[in-house]
Amino acid sequence: MKKSLPIVATMILAGVQSAYAHGDEHQMDGAMHNPCSMHAQMGEMKKGTMHGFMRKKSIDGYDVTFHVMKAPADMRQAGSYHLMVKVEQHGKAVTNLIANSKVIHPNGKSESKMLMKMGTWYMAAYNLDHPGTHQIMVLFKSDDGAKHFGGIKFSVDDTK
Repeated sequence: MKKSLPIVATMILAGVQSAYAHGDEHQMDGAMHNPCSMHAQMGEMKKGTMHGFMRKKSIDGYDVTFHVMKAPADMRQAGSYHLMVKVEQHGKAVTNLIANSKVIHPNGKSESKMLMKMGTWYMAAYNLDHPGTHQIMVLFKSDDGAKHFGGIKFSVDDTK
């Protein structure tokens, strides 16, 4: 069962992603089998009322917003925090990217995850509860084939 949980979670999130991309909120609820915290977070993203740590950084002419928020209790199996990344150019969201993220934890260990497209944002979940400063990085490839890399530093204290 433990091995199948990530596969099931990926399938559910892919359904949410597809529904969100097509603007069908009822389909999103169906994909999750009930209204849940992910649906609420997607609504908050639409309204621009998300809470947590947010930092904007310029990377190679792109405005990249890093948003780190505590994951809802019912979604923590994938990670204690959601990393959300939005890439914009000339004030418009760039949504046709291939994007990867990497976190170097305070103990020096690192992990990488592909960022999953969620509307105009890209998302991955990480366990960031331990004290200290995490280095969060993003690497994305634009339409012209160029690779762009940058990052920020994050501590749990930044969300208080």
